[in-house]
Amino acid sequence: MKMQQPGKFITFEGIDGAGKSTHIAFVAECLNKRGITVVTSREPGGTPLGESLRQLLLQEKMHLETEALLMFAARREHLDKVIEPALTRGDWVISDRFTDASFAYQGGGRKLSLAKLNVLEQWVHPYLQPDLTLLFDVPLNVARARLDATRSLDKFEQEQEDFFKDTRAEYLRRAAEFPNRFRVIDSTRPIAEIQRDLDLLIAELCTKSHDD
Repeated sequence: MKMQQPGKFITFEGIDGAGKSTHIAFVAECLNKRGITVVTSREPGGTPLGESLRQLLLQEKMHLETEALLMFAARREHLDKVIEPALTRGDWVISDRFTDASFAYQGGGRKLSLAKLNVLEQWVHPYLQPDLTLLFDVPLNVARARLDATRSLDKFEQEQEDFFKDTRAEYLRRAAEFPNRFRVIDSTRPIAEIQRDLDLLIAELCTKSHDD
């Protein structure tokens, strides 16, 4: 009997307005066409408790360390209830944000010590990292213009330009630190062009999975 291949974990990252959400359904469809079962989720959120925490995190003002701790609390639940069971089944998981977002937003944007975030990361998921992180990158003026003016912005989306400048910088620093799992996507390009690149990246990851 053929052994079941372990699942793969793909994360989508980028500042608000970078356009990452547009491509999640496309990547899931690419995987489905290859006969792969895909679980899509998001952070903060992904579980009933995580979604409750999401409302607090996106709307309520709170101490910076409280914010970081709640992000990782939601993540621990997400890992336990969604990500780890899916990977164990051999499914692939796509998450709209993961721990890189905490380093970018709470670390880069809010200036929480990266050492504290490293401790939380080691506590919550010491042995698990994404197999592929897609970082959708755009200049700040493009990102701001893309935010939907017809809806109310959450507390992060309402931040000033310097916040997003520092958040983007930390994302790019992380991408440089972990080049084996990060792929930086120039999200200013036409959607069709981006999706051609995504299709190639998914094909590469699928090939690597078969070779494992």
